[in-house]
Amino acid sequence: MGEAAMEEFDTEVAGDGLPNAPTFGSVLRRLRDARGVSRERLAFNSGVSASYVNHLEKGERERPTREVVTALMRYLDRLAALAPEEFRQLSDLAGLGPVEQPSTDDLRADLGRGIPQALALYEPHLAAYVDTRLNVLMWNDSFAAGFPGLTQDGNLLRWMLGDPRARHTLVEWERELRISIQWLHGYIAQFGDTSWFDDLLQELGRFPLFLEIWSDTTARYERARPVIRLRNGDGATARIVGQLFNVNSTAYPGRMQIFIGLRSPGEDQA
Repeated sequence: MGEAAMEEFDTEVAGDGLPNAPTFGSVLRRLRDARGVSRERLAFNSGVSASYVNHLEKGERERPTREVVTALMRYLDRLAALAPEEFRQLSDLAGLGPVEQPSTDDLRADLGRGIPQALALYEPHLAAYVDTRLNVLMWNDSFAAGFPGLTQDGNLLRWMLGDPRARHTLVEWERELRISIQWLHGYIAQFGDTSWFDDLLQELGRFPLFLEIWSDTTARYERARPVIRLRNGDGATARIVGQLFNVNSTAYPGRMQIFIGLRSPGEDQA
């Protein structure tokens, strides 16, 4: 084993032979060594001093700022593309959330091309991927039919407040609206940086009812009663047992969920 390799090995194994937990500095050093770049070159191209990079790698400095982490990752990525897992690990170890706020298109791309076919496997039950701004990302045919107009609008709250079909479709429209606004309160609380929600809140703020409920409610993290009652165009109603599950995402952790709406046996008459 060469001297450089032995030195790296020493940083990964404690003196008692037990493995060390990864740190921001140890991961940064591994990524830098893998690209064959010196501390001085990394520092110069990231706008920091070489001694600062040295202290980071040795764990002798507090967690770096978001700006420093972004600059370091940007330069390493230019030398050789960082995998999504590497971006996330560095951000997590630095105590940061995602460096950039993902767009709806970013989230859809992260889901992958095979998702629409996978959602079809849930038929005849309703299934869709949603983000924590209550944007609908992908869906199956039953979901689109169960919530007419929602997939065209793209956002649950905007659809509930602005599309007349929502009041007809949701038998307990006012209750469901309040629950959805409470969900949004809860989602915002999950992130230290709330800027991801600013545009949506500004848009929803044009609805007086949204402002009234928003200022008079608090966060919700689960449904006490999971049943959603839907009404179709003919007036017949159906009971849907709705559940939300977190979706694992390396690039955008905590940003997406999948909604599964199980049809209850039987259907009420109009």
